[in-house]
Amino acid sequence: MIQFGTGGWREIIGEGFTRANVRLLVQGLCDRMDAEGVRSRGVVVGYDRRFLSDVAAWWAAEVFAGNGVPVTLIGRPAPTPMFMWTVRNLGCAYGIAITASHNPALYNGVKVFTEDGRDADLEVTDALAAHIATLTDADVRSCAAGQAPASGLVTVQTSLNWYIDAILDSLDVEAIRHAHLSVVLDPMFGVAQTCLQTILLTARCQVEMINERHDALFGGRMPSPTAASIEPLRQAVLERHADLGIATDGDADRLGIVDDRGHYVTANQVLVLLYNYLLTGKGWVGPAVRNMSTTHLLDRVAAAHGQVCYEVPVGFKWISAKMAETDAVIGGESSGGLTVRGHIAGKDGIYAGSLLVEMVAASGKRLSELYADLVATYGELEMVERSYAFTPERREELHRRLFEEHDLPAFAEPVERVSWADGCKVYFAAGGWVTIRFSGTEPVLRVFAEQPTAAAADAVAALVAGHLGLLAPGEAA
Repeated sequence: MIQFGTGGWREIIGEGFTRANVRLLVQGLCDRMDAEGVRSRGVVVGYDRRFLSDVAAWWAAEVFAGNGVPVTLIGRPAPTPMFMWTVRNLGCAYGIAITASHNPALYNGVKVFTEDGRDADLEVTDALAAHIATLTDADVRSCAAGQAPASGLVTVQTSLNWYIDAILDSLDVEAIRHAHLSVVLDPMFGVAQTCLQTILLTARCQVEMINERHDALFGGRMPSPTAASIEPLRQAVLERHADLGIATDGDADRLGIVDDRGHYVTANQVLVLLYNYLLTGKGWVGPAVRNMSTTHLLDRVAAAHGQVCYEVPVGFKWISAKMAETDAVIGGESSGGLTVRGHIAGKDGIYAGSLLVEMVAASGKRLSELYADLVATYGELEMVERSYAFTPERREELHRRLFEEHDLPAFAEPVERVSWADGCKVYFAAGGWVTIRFSGTEPVLRVFAEQPTAAAADAVAALVAGHLGLLAPGEAA
């Protein structure tokens, strides 16, 4: 069955991700468009550098064309946020991206976007999955293989300039030009190079690339910009005496940062830095939005400026919806995705990286100094994240213990309240917290904890793991 998680539908290539399933998914979306009377508004189809992504994009285009749906197909690997921007720019009813984002190379998948380039919300994806489950191969209407270009319904777009220019128009390019910054970019063998390199070169940055070639195996690593996976970027920043390094995940909707001293700047720190910059450096006014597993330091910055920080469930669709509702300045998550008011209603590593460069340029300070200033003003919070794999049987046990029996350990510090709205979140009276939830994109249980120190956060996460009998990869039973 095709099931959607927090980041779309993702399956192992050749097992769940097959031509038949891609075609069923697209037929389900065509049926939905017919029911809504929006077929004539068309769709955008894009793809990344993963194995079969380009081929699967044409599988999708053939089914859309077979159903009479006009298609704008981005005819080159490109960032997922660029597809979202194009859906909004063209006024299309829907869009899809063939990508599994930061999942291992064995995976591929489909992200679905709705009107205005938004991540499809739970109501849409649940209804879509339920309808797809009623379809068979015989229900799929499609052009013959290779005939979609001749249908008159498929427009192939190869230019990325509209999206690149929209980002440049939103930046203080003059400030960047006169800062003479040196930046190392690591697209992690993904799709960020053309857009981000063009933006920074246009703004007169000195740009050096690593890991830019096409490698469907992503160099044997997860295409996810974490502290462990961006060690090559850290080394490059130090060796080349760069001002900062920027890494993006496989489809460029998330980013990781290395500062001028070679330190990994966490996604939480990037989010707080940019919110503070938009409020104090650019004079914007408004709240912030974060998910339940993202730093509460964002709340401190908001409160200091008379604003509110709203908490939502995990999944960027919730962040973008709350931003629209509250006219928030920024929204983001600890996994590296964020967006800013006026840009697309979805996470964008290209835009976020560009805005961070502007922040450094406009400040006249180094990135390490900017974060030191932030800590001096608002204090510091440290987060740890742990992921635990499980067997199907173990998953049932963990689900029962956690979400039916509410079986939690005896914490050392007083508990203010516990929320079961999206997994489990324990709020401590002193201000720290811990979350426990099943991932929506990978078969793991995630435990996040935030405390004033990394040691304290690690102790809380370890207490949860010990109570539930969880083992991290490589640990012995």
